[in-house]
Amino acid sequence: MKHVRVEATGTGNYLDPRAYLGLLPALSAELPPGARAFAADPDHYDFSGLRCVKDLVLDALQRGIADGEDWLQLGFRHNCWKHEEDLSIRYIGLSTRNPDPADWTGFGPVTLDEILPHRHGCSHEIGFLGGSLTVVSRDLTATWTEADCPDK
Repeated sequence: MKHVRVEATGTGNYLDPRAYLGLLPALSAELPPGARAFAADPDHYDFSGLRCVKDLVLDALQRGIADGEDWLQLGFRHNCWKHEEDLSIRYIGLSTRNPDPADWTGFGPVTLDEILPHRHGCSHEIGFLGGSLTVVSRDLTATWTEADCPDK
């Protein structure tokens, strides 16, 4: 990631989105509407927030074509200790994805992510404990839905 810091330490990971958050007001003017709304959500980088992406786990992937555009949808499962909702991100006008989706299994929980303006719309890099992925698309739509958390 360019501005969000995710660094391994001897006892875990050091996570610091402050540089990115400082730039976000200026960057958001260049982001497509869906990407802007997701990145600017006040809970997105609040580690105690219910809609913080940290600790979500990628568990579903769908691809297709609609209205002549490639799309990709990623489903993230909640962590019952922290979240009350699951997250689904649909990328519209898919330009690239790296690495290939077949390699995304076993990445583990999300550490943090970063959404930046791109000539094709936006780039979304998601860091996981076991790797990272980047999706470039015209825009994205993030949707939170109630999760089944029996412990709460």
